[in-house]
Amino acid sequence: MPDSQTKNTKQDYLLEMIGISKEFPGVKALDKVDLRVRRGTVHALMGENGAGKSTLMKCLFGIYHKDQGQIFLEGQEVDFQNSRQALDNGVSMVHQELNQVRTTRVMDNIWLGRFPTKGLFIEEKKMYQATSKIFKELDIDIDPRLKMKRLPVSESQMVEIAKAVSYDSKIIVMDEPTSSLTEKEVNHLFQIIRALKARGVGIIYISHKMEEIKQIADDVTIMRDGKWIATKPTNEISTDEIISLMVGRDLTNRFPPKTNQPGKVILEAKNLRAVNQPSVREASFELRKGEILGVAGLVGARRTELLETIFGVRQLESGEIYLHGKKIENKDPRTAIKNGFALVTEERRATGIFPTLDVRFNSFIANIQQYVQKNKLLDEKKIVNDGQWVIESMRVRTPSHKTLISSLSGGNQQKVIVGRWLLTEPEILLMDEPTRGIDVGAKYEIYQLVIDLANKEKGIIMVSSEMPELLGITDRILVMSNGKVAGIVNTKETSQEEILRLSAKYL
Repeated sequence: MPDSQTKNTKQDYLLEMIGISKEFPGVKALDKVDLRVRRGTVHALMGENGAGKSTLMKCLFGIYHKDQGQIFLEGQEVDFQNSRQALDNGVSMVHQELNQVRTTRVMDNIWLGRFPTKGLFIEEKKMYQATSKIFKELDIDIDPRLKMKRLPVSESQMVEIAKAVSYDSKIIVMDEPTSSLTEKEVNHLFQIIRALKARGVGIIYISHKMEEIKQIADDVTIMRDGKWIATKPTNEISTDEIISLMVGRDLTNRFPPKTNQPGKVILEAKNLRAVNQPSVREASFELRKGEILGVAGLVGARRTELLETIFGVRQLESGEIYLHGKKIENKDPRTAIKNGFALVTEERRATGIFPTLDVRFNSFIANIQQYVQKNKLLDEKKIVNDGQWVIESMRVRTPSHKTLISSLSGGNQQKVIVGRWLLTEPEILLMDEPTRGIDVGAKYEIYQLVIDLANKEKGIIMVSSEMPELLGITDRILVMSNGKVAGIVNTKETSQEEILRLSAKYL
């Protein structure tokens, strides 16, 4: 690189990635991508799922080795061979799918691999004090001695951000950091980000939430199909322009037209109370044929627990469930599937995918009994055909059905999961944050799939933390508060204010 450019890099940019390319068998994931991050700024990195955002960041972080290009950090060329080298040089990454040791304490997770020691012994007091100091700086109210498994996803996210700060990072990559946060927690995160900016830290912020990007980002880079498309100051580009550059076409509406017509009651829940506490308490509601019922509530409202109780993941202590007027007992997920229920879980990585297996396996596993022949062998032809159906109908971006699902983007993994459950031909589809971490184009496709299912007289219950999504796609919204049903409102007749008021009803 010429000296003049090197000097310019030192002067203007904290991080510069130039002409980064990366190929995998059958696909060119990155094609000469550029990214330049100024000191003390938030740089949004945007694009559809599969655009190459995560691959680019993994090349920066040393998880992947780039095939071409150069990376400069504070004007010095770097080429990290692993994530440890990146961390030691001040580059941290807060992943969307949290990778924490849930059975250990909060402070153990923060200092894992670099515990303060005296001789052969870990200095517990020093570790506790160091953790408390970071938490105080970031205004995080979590006991460092708590086990990680006791924290909700939102607080686990805050711990991961604190861990990144503990490395005294110059660059922090945040991948969908608000996907599990309430509005109050998002505001808290933004306070932390502004404090980090004041220290001169550069934040690379990956998100599909347009409102957040306009609020927090200074610059935005848009990628599409593994290529750099544009970089602009955020205040010089509109939301519509960003969406158009991301998808390569005009997307005039965020939601498809609502064509479904709810009919007779298909599912009735009466006074559901789960065994495990705290959990669902005396929850009652009805779901109609062809209806999309949204579930709203704050973190801790037990929305996920409601779906798990219906699906048999959690045992009922009391209450009754009726399908087509007939009482049923979903004693476990296997029974629930036989009864015509399907559940798309919130945590793709933990409870959704089989990461070490291919797209084909992840497509048919929920419906495996349908492929067993009289000779007890699996019908390979039918498996391949159904796997291809999932790829084509869900528009999954993958080289083939034999590709490991873990190598796909989060949005494409989610499409495979939705396709898997559609193969079971469910009567009731339960969806927990189905568009979490998915781009606007893929969201639109999933919304259309949901509406198409409703048009086939299926019943859909959809948990979402995104208020525009609930107001844009559902027919009615069930609002939960502290394990109870606080109210059920007609979507066309309600407002964000009413939903938030109901969400706080039993707090």
